[in-house]
Amino acid sequence: MISIQNLSMHFTGDDLFTDINFLIREKDRIGLVGHNGAGKTTLLKLICGLEQPSKGDVIIPEGVTIGYLPQEKNVNSPRTVLEEAMAAFDEYHQLEHEVERLQKEMMERTDYESREYQRLIEHLNVLNDRLNMMGGNSIEGEAERILVGLGFEHDDMQRPMREFSNGWQMRVELAKILLRKPNLLLLDEPTNHLDIESIQWLEGFLKSYYGAILMVSHDRAFLDNITVRTIEISNGKIYDYKASYSDYVALREERVDMQRNAYNNQQREIKEIEAFIERFRYKATKAKQVQSRVKLLEKMEEITVDDIDKTAIHFQFPPAPHSGKVTLELNHVGKAYGDNVVLNDVNLLIPRGEKIAFVGRNGEGKSTLSKIICGVLDHEGEVKLGHEVKIGYYAQNQQDMLDMNKTVFETLDDVAVGDMRLKVKGLLGAFLFRGDDIDKKVKVLSGGEKARLSLAKMLLFPTNLLVLDEPTNHLDMLSKDILKNALIQYDGTLIIVSHDRDFLQGLTNKVYEFRKPHIKEYIGDIYDFLEAKNLSHLKELEAAAKQSKVSAPEPVSQNKLNYERKKQIDAKLRKVDKEIQRLEDTIGQMEQELATLDDIMSHPDQHPEVKVDNELFWSYGKKKEVLQQLMDQWGEKQLEREDIVSEYD
Repeated sequence: MISIQNLSMHFTGDDLFTDINFLIREKDRIGLVGHNGAGKTTLLKLICGLEQPSKGDVIIPEGVTIGYLPQEKNVNSPRTVLEEAMAAFDEYHQLEHEVERLQKEMMERTDYESREYQRLIEHLNVLNDRLNMMGGNSIEGEAERILVGLGFEHDDMQRPMREFSNGWQMRVELAKILLRKPNLLLLDEPTNHLDIESIQWLEGFLKSYYGAILMVSHDRAFLDNITVRTIEISNGKIYDYKASYSDYVALREERVDMQRNAYNNQQREIKEIEAFIERFRYKATKAKQVQSRVKLLEKMEEITVDDIDKTAIHFQFPPAPHSGKVTLELNHVGKAYGDNVVLNDVNLLIPRGEKIAFVGRNGEGKSTLSKIICGVLDHEGEVKLGHEVKIGYYAQNQQDMLDMNKTVFETLDDVAVGDMRLKVKGLLGAFLFRGDDIDKKVKVLSGGEKARLSLAKMLLFPTNLLVLDEPTNHLDMLSKDILKNALIQYDGTLIIVSHDRDFLQGLTNKVYEFRKPHIKEYIGDIYDFLEAKNLSHLKELEAAAKQSKVSAPEPVSQNKLNYERKKQIDAKLRKVDKEIQRLEDTIGQMEQELATLDDIMSHPDQHPEVKVDNELFWSYGKKKEVLQQLMDQWGEKQLEREDIVSEYD
């Protein structure tokens, strides 16, 4: 579909990549990886035309559309949420006008056999296909469906965009791109502003997306669940793997090991050749052999070993000071902003050593309760800290709390006390601030560097209760793994807010789900919680069956309950299979009718009995719309069938 040919990009004399080639096919699911600064975002911009390459071409066939989601964007829209999302259909209305213009032109022409006429028909077919695929008959309903999937409430649809944070406005930008249904989605860190529920919804949407996807993400689980191909940018070259991210990591290690072995073998060979040359350089009887080896060295292409970027923060949390058995107790805690009740009558008892994840949709109260626990937000009710409890708090906007005019060194040195003042440089080194880096002003640091500096600052003071609100934002995968390992070894109490499933897996032993104004407790880690959520509909089915038998004189056996449940599932399955068959029959009939009309419009002279006029083109377009609707319904029924079949498990 899209061909990248001999593409090179240079910045201030440095080569990001040189003469790279690869092909993006129609249904590809590609993860784009590489260390920070390797050129991932630049490559996305080159593909969508926002930047021009130093050399080479991006070949995009006519009619192929691209949607690009950057990491950040200033939206500043005066419209409501729904109005802004509906702006995605500006292209739809432009296509409508173009189709009308082409139909009118065809009505006025009589050169049915000319190549120009055939091109006109082909172009009209492409435009009609694009219109039908965008689904014009239900565009407002589709816009609301995607906005709700990305976390908006129905009441939010008429609220002005300016009332929402930049993160929520980026969700609307993502919704607009999904609504346009481009042939290729280019997504740069699409999960940055999403919660776990929205990420899972987006995963489901992208898995069944009709077009190709090329994305950059530091969310390992998200990549593994969607991509089946990984393109790595390394040392100015690319490596293309037919594998998901986790499989790619193993294959990359194998590749580097092979390169290293080949490099070592070549170096041994070079030393042997150089030793021969040096030994016999001045012997006339060996002159021919010496010259042969000199030429061999000159022609030899030096093997290089791709560096796997293992530069990452390296640290451990200091031992937690001794504290009482109860770390934290909340009694009837509540918080409201006017009529918006975020938390109501929250009661928690957290013993020493507990490791808890706060999860839920954005805006449900996770950060609010974190701030209440840490004493930075007023509230109703009582918050009681246990004996000798010392809190370490990492806020979601922790980087913004740094003094922008201080240097990196001053940021830590000004608050360090006692022996810790002697360890400031070593601590900064563990967080990758070395040499001249420590004299940089905070205001010139990147988001990732500010996040690392904030984490380093936390280690200056031993704590026995850590409250971390989205600590992995701006961290690369290796740094996240090291932070996770440090938290696993931490012997204090941990409360962590995060939407990163891979980061949370195995880290916590309890999950609190926030559904404002209440909180629900789940025992286990994040995947135990997600499994419990997915299976909840079976429990509801069992509860309904038990309720229907409540008046029976004898208790219902488990076998009987299972039988009743299976009967209900079988009935639903038969019903959806019947509907799928009906849709397939109708789709087949509609495709046959469209094929006939295609032949008539392409060869009108062979069908003198049919009048090729505007009414015929209108009929053709309507049939294409109906076919697309039928295909959408068929896809929905197939998903419904999969859900029903999963209930047997």
